[in-house]
Amino acid sequence: MGVLALQGDVEEHRTALTRAGAEVRSVRTPGDLEGLEGLVLPGGESTAIGRMMERAGLLEPLRARAAAGTLALFGTCAGMILLAREVLGGAPPRLGVLDVTVERNAYGRQVDSFEVDLPVPALGEAPVRAVFIRAPVVRAVGPGVEVLATWRGHPVLVRQGRHLASAFHPELVDDLRLVRHFLTLATRAG
Repeated sequence: MGVLALQGDVEEHRTALTRAGAEVRSVRTPGDLEGLEGLVLPGGESTAIGRMMERAGLLEPLRARAAAGTLALFGTCAGMILLAREVLGGAPPRLGVLDVTVERNAYGRQVDSFEVDLPVPALGEAPVRAVFIRAPVVRAVGPGVEVLATWRGHPVLVRQGRHLASAFHPELVDDLRLVRHFLTLATRAG
């Protein structure tokens, strides 16, 4: 598994993936994608990450691998924005491979961050602790997108094929069920 290591919660994702049993590689260049089945796009600052991806030459190889079904992607918070087809209120350079429309920072500023226990039936009966930090709001989902969890009427965890995206930060809690769910998607034949 890989973690996009340009900016954001890189080490937290590396730690969570390792704890879930994955071998983890940092991805900074197109060559780092070689042999990967899955890649996490971490939370951080979406515009900065998008521009760095563009400068590093990662946008087109990632789009191509996602379109071919040979690379599963998991975007958390800013990573969700980078995966989104449409971004309201200004869009960073992004992959656009997930059929959702998101609004950046729609849950508020840093001081408005919060945690909730979120029901995610696909992960079992126990709720998932979800940490929202300047999180995007999903305003619309396309017909091929499965909503796995909602908060106050808005999707906050979605899946489309082998791609997964969360408005919250699963890497900041001890519960590894969501990370393991992504590992299952990533190791499924493309």
